[in-house]
Amino acid sequence: MLRRCASGFGAVALAGLQADSAFGFADAASAPAVSAGHGPHHPPRAKNVIFLYMDGGPSQVDTFDPKPMLDRYDGRSPGELFDVEPTQFDNNGDVLASPWKFSQHGESGLPVSALFPHVAACADELAVIRSMTSEFPEHTFANYFLHTGSGLQGRPSMGAWVNYGLGSESQNLPGFVVINGGLIPPGGLDCFGSGFLPASLQGSVFKPSGSGVANVQPLESTTERQREKLDLIGALDGFAAEHFGAHDSLESAIQNYELAFAMQMAVPEAMALDGESAEVRSLYGLDAEFEPTRIYGSQCLLARRMIERGVRFVELTCPGVGHDRWDQHGNLKKGHEQNARAVDQPIAALLKDLRRRGLLDETLVVWAGEFGRTPFAQGKNGRDHNPHGFTVWLAGGGVKAGAVYGATDEWGYKAIENRVEMHDLHATILHLLGVDHTRSTYRFGGRDMRLTDVKGHVIDGVLA
Repeated sequence: MLRRCASGFGAVALAGLQADSAFGFADAASAPAVSAGHGPHHPPRAKNVIFLYMDGGPSQVDTFDPKPMLDRYDGRSPGELFDVEPTQFDNNGDVLASPWKFSQHGESGLPVSALFPHVAACADELAVIRSMTSEFPEHTFANYFLHTGSGLQGRPSMGAWVNYGLGSESQNLPGFVVINGGLIPPGGLDCFGSGFLPASLQGSVFKPSGSGVANVQPLESTTERQREKLDLIGALDGFAAEHFGAHDSLESAIQNYELAFAMQMAVPEAMALDGESAEVRSLYGLDAEFEPTRIYGSQCLLARRMIERGVRFVELTCPGVGHDRWDQHGNLKKGHEQNARAVDQPIAALLKDLRRRGLLDETLVVWAGEFGRTPFAQGKNGRDHNPHGFTVWLAGGGVKAGAVYGATDEWGYKAIENRVEMHDLHATILHLLGVDHTRSTYRFGGRDMRLTDVKGHVIDGVLA
């Protein structure tokens, strides 16, 4: 019909839409991704990822992994009850019961502590993994490991790998966006870098308010004048490439110039949170009394708007709450309560909003820190780092809702059932996006590199 009516102009419009992967092709597995390294290997369950990074390491036994044994043996020496591994600060105190009560929620009966009353209302959306482990007990190395699959600095981040494999569905926003709530993690911006992948794939750091990024407003008086400058730069870059050969830094610079040109209109529109209804703004906590809640609420709402505009991978860092992230070596109760108060309502709002807009089934939400915390005290009222068994959760995007996978021992100390490694988490994220982690490789240093190195298994138990 489109070919025959109105001299075929409808078919021309359809062809234009199909050429843009944000609109064309119902079967995403056969769609050509924009600037993709290989495209999907199998039909994906999710199109986008929102990574809720809990910087510092929340305590599993105070959030999603209740352990009654801690109440029973509160105040006892842990060395009398189980083998204690070396800790970061070697200041081990007694077994420490959780200051928060757990209760079951939803039809699944998922236990959630009183720290997260809003997230608890979304319990039936979560797939909770209680048996996550890390190879590193120190923040910087553990952050690199969580983000890049390696404890070494300078490797590509998850978001860069995802965009390398699948490309971005947005032509006027970056494919990998980091919305910075105010706390850049230990390890710095290398947690969001592209490593040996093309530099155009590195994370672009946005603020959750104002213009979002610096210098988004053009200085030239007209668009034509700015276009002439960009064309001149492009001609000079082309001349250099012709004489000296192609180089990633040059090619990425060209791509970034063009993307920045497109972002001048796209970013202000995406950042316009005041265009949302009063109900939505209140849902996310933008009118909350606690400023960190307002900041994280803006981050979560902006994340939803980003994925609606085709951004492939969005990561949120935590806002400052007056304490050291989730890293409570002391003052556990106040520190965890303030951090939870900042993120609880916005995260629940994000899950509810994605669900009612029909976006949650195609958006994978990941909640994770770099490790957990010990079931015994550091000093009197804190908890030290614990990489031996901790909790992360997934929602949306093809995961088994209302499920619990794996288990720690009766103390919440070490994973003992369905032990999960970081490479397994990465393999599962890629799998849900339609990518076989063993086939998503990039030649560097004489061998084919991948996010999961030479390890990783898809966690079938969390798949719907």
